[in-house]
Amino acid sequence: MRDRFALGFILLTVLIDAMGIGLIYPVMPDLMTEVTGDSLAGAALWGGVLATAFAVMQFLFGPVVGNLSDRYGRRPVLLASLAIMAVDYVVMALAHTVWLLLIGRVVAGLASATHGTASAYVADISAPDDRARRFALIGAAFGLGFVAGPMMGGLLAVVDSRAPFWAAAALALANFTFGLFALPESLSADLRRPFSLRRANPLASFAAIRRLPGLKLLLLISFLYALTFNVWPAIWSYYGKAAFNWDARAIGLSLAVFGIFVALAQAFLMQPMISRLGERRTATFGMVAEVATYGFYAFVTSGFWALAFTAVSALGGVTGPALQAMMSRATPENQQGELQGIFASLNALAMILTPVVMTAIFGYFTGPQTPVFWPGAPFLLSAAIMLGALILFLATPGRVANAEAR
Repeated sequence: MRDRFALGFILLTVLIDAMGIGLIYPVMPDLMTEVTGDSLAGAALWGGVLATAFAVMQFLFGPVVGNLSDRYGRRPVLLASLAIMAVDYVVMALAHTVWLLLIGRVVAGLASATHGTASAYVADISAPDDRARRFALIGAAFGLGFVAGPMMGGLLAVVDSRAPFWAAAALALANFTFGLFALPESLSADLRRPFSLRRANPLASFAAIRRLPGLKLLLLISFLYALTFNVWPAIWSYYGKAAFNWDARAIGLSLAVFGIFVALAQAFLMQPMISRLGERRTATFGMVAEVATYGFYAFVTSGFWALAFTAVSALGGVTGPALQAMMSRATPENQQGELQGIFASLNALAMILTPVVMTAIFGYFTGPQTPVFWPGAPFLLSAAIMLGALILFLATPGRVANAEAR
């Protein structure tokens, strides 16, 4: 029974972490124009800075937080994270300067870098045969949070642009209180190890690529895919407001619909597609769908069709899992953890780069000095990058096949 309560706490923590990522998206256009006094184009640039700061902190402190949990235990790290997040959301709710909001997103990125610790807790309390099923529950909780965050943010923004932060603070505080009573420590004292800065260095993941030479091409393609996929959270809120005059509720609804369809595609299409087409053709199908999707959103002028096309755009969501499955198949069993660490680091790097680049392009093409008003310009760049990745993938089948056969 205690394990069941503990697992429930872990799933709630992951869900709240994911909500914290998406909660701010619907209110960002109004909030950033309010605190900066700038145009939507200028507000988008500041929004990119905040999103990048959050991603940088996740990238830098994910390994640090994980290593701290190996030294001091999972319980204090997870509870401390929730307490810090609750206070941080209150600060952001009260912030009236962009610099205080930036500090808030930096602290939020640090405090929410606990996905690895949550997974480690689940591994501690689970038999080997149960781990895959429970890891899937963590993934589902993260997906649900990523859908619920924008939806809740959009609905509460009708009340006030700060209301989503107050709600997030209440959720974090409630889960912290639940954890005080429901979360036992999972890591016994004899299994703890000293904290090591060398092992907590996030850049070590990139050095490890040398030890997986047959996967360099697939890792590069995966990175390019992640670089383009992050265009959705980076600019969608600003794009919806500039292109279709959507308010926060409409933006939150559109993000939630997109998240739901991506989750459905991954949950119900992946296995049938891989069984019928194989991993390589499934990845190819997904990349073609991504190129078409980004091209569509680069030029669409109707908010109705932008929302209606969401179901089709989610088909590209099969690309990432198919590429990951190909890499996993090509990796020896004793290097699977190393591969996942590299994969996570590349995704984090994409989350850092995309907001800066895409919001800068959006700002240029929607600012007062732009030669042509074009909110969809960042999507055209994403289509070009994805097309390059597709050509690279198709032009080197021999190298990819050799990697799969390893």
